[in-house]
Amino acid sequence: MNNHEIDFKIHGDDMQFVEVELDPNETVVAEAGGFMMMDDDIYMETIFGDASRGNSGLMGKLFSAGKRILTGESLFMTTFTNQGHGKKRVSFAAPYPGKIIPMDLSELGGKIICQKDAFLAAAKGVSIGIEFQRKLGTGFFGGEGFIMQKLEGDGMTFVHAGGTITKKELLPGQKLRVDTGCLVAMTGNVGYDIEFVKGVKTALFGGEGLFFATLRGPGTVWIQSLPFSRLASRVFAAAPQNGGSKDEGSIARGLFDLFSGD
Repeated sequence: MNNHEIDFKIHGDDMQFVEVELDPNETVVAEAGGFMMMDDDIYMETIFGDASRGNSGLMGKLFSAGKRILTGESLFMTTFTNQGHGKKRVSFAAPYPGKIIPMDLSELGGKIICQKDAFLAAAKGVSIGIEFQRKLGTGFFGGEGFIMQKLEGDGMTFVHAGGTITKKELLPGQKLRVDTGCLVAMTGNVGYDIEFVKGVKTALFGGEGLFFATLRGPGTVWIQSLPFSRLASRVFAAAPQNGGSKDEGSIARGLFDLFSGD
């Protein structure tokens, strides 16, 4: 094994967090901003690029950091190492409502391709890189950009997605069409392409966008019911416009106006 072997427990339902148990000298790496809490004797360190062992030397670190810029992530990641004598725990929280998906890369062919903001944390030694899509149309219209994240290694990694998560096992040649924003992750052997929605009326008035992702087996695919972009657009549409604080005349609004003197 090239990765640290970590134990974990996922807590909660809709707003989950993962609690990772570290033996002495074991390390877990996480995206900046995902930290929730940790026991004493855990040493936290910010690093440049990712924490895989292949990024030794200045040029390796610069190349790793450059790959993270291309995926829109922070230049820096954070490692958490147990420097005590017994088992210690560190927890990482999901950034928005959804589910945390534990993935053992040793059981998934050593490689997972995921949307660029899905990665939450992983055992030290997991390489966090980029995956270039072979076809240009995939990059321009894929919803997640020309580049997706690539997680490689043989250890545990934790991916977060919105809403309810479903896992699909595709047989050789089996095809699955998915809304581009709903695709969370897939194993490295799954074929991925973008397909134009057929029919002018469907494309223009269907409300589902002009393109969807076409996935071809064999392999495993994870799908989310609530992409963050969809959640954000609903929140933005419901927010008061032009800085106004008035709503639709609710009783609560009337009481607020009464006590505020409006």
